[in-house]
Amino acid sequence: MAIKVEVKDLLEAGVHFGHMTRKWDPNMAPYIYMERNGIHIINLYKTAAKIEEAAEAMQKIAASGRKILFVATKKQAKDIVAEKAAAANMPYITERWPGGMLTNFVTIRKAVKKMATIDRMKKDGTFLTLSKKERLQVDRLRAKLEKNLGSISDMSRLPAALFVVDIKAEHIAIKEAQKLNIPVFAMVDTNSDPREVDYVIPSNDDASKSIDKILSLVTAAVIEGNANRTSDKDGDQPTEEKTDKPAAEKAAAPVAKEETPAPAATVETATEEVKTEE
Repeated sequence: MAIKVEVKDLLEAGVHFGHMTRKWDPNMAPYIYMERNGIHIINLYKTAAKIEEAAEAMQKIAASGRKILFVATKKQAKDIVAEKAAAANMPYITERWPGGMLTNFVTIRKAVKKMATIDRMKKDGTFLTLSKKERLQVDRLRAKLEKNLGSISDMSRLPAALFVVDIKAEHIAIKEAQKLNIPVFAMVDTNSDPREVDYVIPSNDDASKSIDKILSLVTAAVIEGNANRTSDKDGDQPTEEKTDKPAAEKAAAPVAKEETPAPAATVETATEEVKTEE
């Protein structure tokens, strides 16, 4: 079943608030509805269409058994991304992006294996043979590795895609993905260049409420993709006899209501609030 996005829900979550007009990127012009009180307002009809498009693509990736790496290191997004990605059984990075995470993945895997080695030492008693100082150093190393790489410990190969919150903050991750031709899904605010990502979701990437709403929608699609894969594996009947085909196959391309403006009265009422600048 395709994810259905309600414009009203996006409006209530404050997804439509962009940045100050003086900070805008001209390439975001197609996604901007209007300007009010010095702030750009994002066209939520276009946002809804883009969310549906991204959700369908992410659902197909999940149904194929591949991983999507979620990336968000800004304070207001970290906890939300960690919670939503974990619920969808997907890896995530919420601390500092490790340089070479994608382009030097072999070295990152070695660091992850080092965590497993330390855990093994603690189980077989080798850890207790070390001096007090050495044990302290090993514990600190283990804690540091867990903080930075713990969420990707089960990721044995490069992800099939990235989902990024704020492409300006995560520009290093974007560049690495581009080098390896890994598709990027991203929440893109009015101060960013949408040409840097493959699946643009024009939205407020600063407010936690907005981030939570977008993540809830896309991870719901990922969870559904995982469920479809599991049912295909465990089903007793042959695939051609199943009445319920995977949602990724049934979902039609989303209808982008690109020429329909957001209801003026609703937008004007909602935009009485001003998005707090970072």
